[in-house]
Amino acid sequence: MKPVHPTIEKIRRAGAPYGLNLVAAVTVERYDSAVSDAYRACVIAPDARTIIVVANGGGDLWAALKRHARAHPGWWQRTNPLDDFTREIVEDEIVRAAQSAGAAIRVVYPFMHGEATLNFIELGKAAGLAGPSLLGVAVHPVYGPWIAFRAAILIDRKIDAPGPAAGFDPCLSCTARSCIAACPVGAVAYPAGWDVPKCLTHRVEDEPDCAPRCHARVRCVLGPEHRYADDELAYHQLRAFGAMRPWYERHVKRGVG
Repeated sequence: MKPVHPTIEKIRRAGAPYGLNLVAAVTVERYDSAVSDAYRACVIAPDARTIIVVANGGGDLWAALKRHARAHPGWWQRTNPLDDFTREIVEDEIVRAAQSAGAAIRVVYPFMHGEATLNFIELGKAAGLAGPSLLGVAVHPVYGPWIAFRAAILIDRKIDAPGPAAGFDPCLSCTARSCIAACPVGAVAYPAGWDVPKCLTHRVEDEPDCAPRCHARVRCVLGPEHRYADDELAYHQLRAFGAMRPWYERHVKRGVG
């Protein structure tokens, strides 16, 4: 087995107690070749040679957030308690681990707004952390759809340490495809995938039906034992809905009219 790069190992050890348990690295060159100019890492950090991707698999990050919130009264009243917690852990623990290895770094989050960012779906695929799915979300060989990308660390050292999902594309060979039957409006199909306008129209017009969870995601055959807890599912669905409604109003409803 190929030995783990010491910088990757330090970051894994720093993030694991907080549920940031998936870490992999890809060269800037390989990632940049897969994305459009607007999302290239060389634009954000010209000296960077590697992108280290940090993600959570399963519910350990949520459990860590709940512990943190109990110790910090009022945390749940923040606008984005999970994003704020993620940033705190990344900057207090993971950045420190990367800097201890002597690397010059720049951190990019998927929840940054109004700033240059990366295409985290393509980044996860390039780094071998996740593959594509019919659901429009990334999937992991162990955790299935119950993963999320939380941060990318751009460093000036060359490290190529892909995760276990390099080339992972499970929907092609899946025979159950239970996600298709689970969607109440048929917004998931094979091979077409996720029908965004159909999904958003249902979510906006009949929100209670899918408010607490995405039924298709819950029925994915990959990693069901790692499914997010009900309160975490509801948390993510509520915030996703907040972003969906204005997009629906601009791009779907207006187009119908």
